[in-house]
Amino acid sequence: MSSTSTHSATPSVTTLTATAIVVADMVGVGVFTSLGFQVKDLSSGFVLLLLWIVGGVVAMCGAICYAELSSMFPRSSGEYNFLTRTYHPAIGFLAGWLSATVGFAAPIALAAMAFGEYSKSIIPGVPPQVLGLGLIWLVSIVQLSGLRRSSIFQTTSTVIKLVLIIAFIVAGFAYGRGETISFAPKAADAAQLFSAPFAIGLVFVMYSYSGWNAATYIIGEIREPNRTLPRALFGGTLIVLMLYVALNAVFLYTTPLEKMAGQIDVAIIAGNHIFGTWGGRIVGGLISIGLVSSISAMTWIGPRVTMAMGEDFPMLRIFSRRSNKNVPSVAILFQVVVASLLLCTQTFEAVLDFIQFSLIFCSFLTVAGVIKLRYTDPQLPRPYRAWGYPITPLVFMSVALFMMYYLITNRPVQSLAGFLMMLVGLVIYGLAQMRASQVAVQRATISNRTGTRY
Repeated sequence: MSSTSTHSATPSVTTLTATAIVVADMVGVGVFTSLGFQVKDLSSGFVLLLLWIVGGVVAMCGAICYAELSSMFPRSSGEYNFLTRTYHPAIGFLAGWLSATVGFAAPIALAAMAFGEYSKSIIPGVPPQVLGLGLIWLVSIVQLSGLRRSSIFQTTSTVIKLVLIIAFIVAGFAYGRGETISFAPKAADAAQLFSAPFAIGLVFVMYSYSGWNAATYIIGEIREPNRTLPRALFGGTLIVLMLYVALNAVFLYTTPLEKMAGQIDVAIIAGNHIFGTWGGRIVGGLISIGLVSSISAMTWIGPRVTMAMGEDFPMLRIFSRRSNKNVPSVAILFQVVVASLLLCTQTFEAVLDFIQFSLIFCSFLTVAGVIKLRYTDPQLPRPYRAWGYPITPLVFMSVALFMMYYLITNRPVQSLAGFLMMLVGLVIYGLAQMRASQVAVQRATISNRTGTRY
């Protein structure tokens, strides 16, 4: 199936597909579960919706900054590429190490398990793990079949997700009974707006917006990336912002706050209020169908990091191999196996818990790199320049710092474990560098003996 070729694929991903990847990677289970914990301490409809608007604006600030870096360093692999070029290959390797091992595999496993749980309302009697594993491997087969089929599958599944969510929103406003909650701002809202619950709620809202940078992992496969990528990042994030605000407005409009407070299955509860006894099945089916595109997006972009690392380090060369369909087949299969193991052993939640700090730290460093390069390398070509600089990177970095502070103070053990995993990445980097030096010495020796130039 695989060849040892490492040539690049011809850029063929359109703006529509790149935007679909961003939307699909962002819209997972988070938006359907977060509101229940927010309404425990926040009761203003205006403040609750503003929470999601602020989260979307912060995500767009990050997307704008990533777009500048993408135009400067147009290579697939996201933070691995950006941090390598901005700081040092060792820093880039840390980000790549996280992404290549569990950074995408763990969210895939979580989404697959959620797919299995929500699909029980459609396909009763089948264990959730079996349904989740089946979806992981089915999506992987599509990815292995080539970019053309992957693009069609990704775009189609994302459009279906959007249509179903919009239909749910319309149905909620049309058939919901309408609660007494008001979305108009009031003078008393200021106290909630500047409260600790609002700040903590923003942390979980930002988790729901994770994925706004998805298209940067496949820059090398995108047509006219200097134009396409900023449009995909900004457009995809804007679409999700509007969806999230509308979804939460429907939940608040149709369902009493006391019914949602402290509950994780907010969408199911709202569905029951809108559609009656069939509401749970309808919403469960909507979420499970929507998760297909999410898993597809992560299965597409994750292996591009592993592939790039394989191209750069002889010790990891096997992961750079492409199939005759010009896709990183070994990297895709590696990620599928890791995700399947995490799903079967039920360890994905623990993995997600301890890598959150590291992932946010990598995003913080990446956005900080925009400011660094403006000072250290102002002469570098920037086909796209971040809007609102330096406000946009500072806004994103401030929220990222708060999120890291929250994780350190509330989950110190998990944050430390994530930091230790990054240190393991440094050890692997050292070994990879030693291997690269050995290969260079061997080639130099052969060259001296035969006169061959490498």
